[in-house]
Amino acid sequence: MGLLTRNSIRFQQLLAAAISTSTHQPIPTTIISSSSSSPPLFSHFSLQIPLSRSSARSISFPFSYSYSSSTMVDATADPNMDAVQRRLMFEDECILVDENDRVVGHDTKYNCHLMEKINSENLLHRAFSVFLFNSKYELLLQQRSATKVTFPLVWTNTCCSHPLYRDSELIEEKALGVRNAAQRKLLDELGIPAEDVPVDEFTPLGRMLYKAPSDGKWGEHELDYLLFIVRDVKVNPNPDEVADVKYVNRDQLKELLRKADIGEGDLKLSPWFRLVVDNFLFKWWDHVEKGTLNETADMKTIHKLT
Repeated sequence: MGLLTRNSIRFQQLLAAAISTSTHQPIPTTIISSSSSSPPLFSHFSLQIPLSRSSARSISFPFSYSYSSSTMVDATADPNMDAVQRRLMFEDECILVDENDRVVGHDTKYNCHLMEKINSENLLHRAFSVFLFNSKYELLLQQRSATKVTFPLVWTNTCCSHPLYRDSELIEEKALGVRNAAQRKLLDELGIPAEDVPVDEFTPLGRMLYKAPSDGKWGEHELDYLLFIVRDVKVNPNPDEVADVKYVNRDQLKELLRKADIGEGDLKLSPWFRLVVDNFLFKWWDHVEKGTLNETADMKTIHKLT
């Protein structure tokens, strides 16, 4: 698909299907750019459709599709971006929300993580952070891959990502959309099959809102759902997403925190993970061990943390 949007391709398919129906045969179509100097993301193009398979004549439909100039420039300004991450940046549509977690729109993962847009347009998107414990009550951590656009090679909680702007992940009742997204990403990132992490086993404990720059260009501005789950699972990390994994108990996590604080071994923790650790994790860990997570859940409050 490249960088051509699904919308333009869908338009092409629908128009070709309509003509095919009237002529009772499939008709090939071609997208023709408006000029030889058009950028990789066409803002103007025509749809050329043969009148029949035996005819040399064709009809051409002028067609335009608007992109913001900043998106078009930035899309070609990152030649060193990993191909997998580039695809996800432009294909994934994050859910935009206000500070009360009301859906206000959607935008590409690319735009949602540009600090320029975060600061100028106050783009805030919905996210989730999974904390998966095994039956020994050890927490599974991951180190983000070196190719991640934001916060590469930092250690963080089990899985951190975004529900997408799709019906199954927009369901707000009991945070079902977010739980569906968490199940999807545990498979994508860690190879954990859906049957090993049923959506009903996730316990949403709370929500937090935070902003964190990653470097001069990229960053996060998220309304983050904190999901806890206790399951024994087999892990098969996806190297495009994850560099390493480890289980830690409380004392081992405290040692990681100590090393991160003094910069030992260049160890770094993600800012959202550190916020959860500093504000919630150890007291919630008690409830993990007691089997009383539902007693500590508070999904009415949105904690604004810095």
